[in-house]
Amino acid sequence: MSVTSEATTTWKGSLFEGSGEIALESSNQGPFAVNWKARSEGSDSVTTPEELIAAAHSSCFSMALSHALAENGTPPTSIETTASVTFIPGTGITGSHLNVNAAVPGLGAEDFARIADEAKAGCPVSAALSAIEITLEATLA
Repeated sequence: MSVTSEATTTWKGSLFEGSGEIALESSNQGPFAVNWKARSEGSDSVTTPEELIAAAHSSCFSMALSHALAENGTPPTSIETTASVTFIPGTGITGSHLNVNAAVPGLGAEDFARIADEAKAGCPVSAALSAIEITLEATLA
């Protein structure tokens, strides 16, 4: 069985002067505002495509890591992952940095780093982002 997820963006105006709204199919939250200024200069109140990619990457990686740790016989008690996706105007998306901090009883730092790296490689969103550099910083709590 396949699952298809949807988001819809409504855009009005040109790239530089226009703006849009993103609606997520599964959520009653939003709509989320999006515009070029936020994308090219940053914003604390308007989302960007890169922020949405970061949300997808951090959540997918957290799920992959949780599964890998459980398969190892060392299920985590908590995982917190931040994905930082970099965008350079005129160049595009250049990378995603995963910073994970997890509490995993009975697991050493070396084994945790190895399992986290394997989870990064096996994460479906990492695979979808294979055209960019993906880096990982993994720390045990």
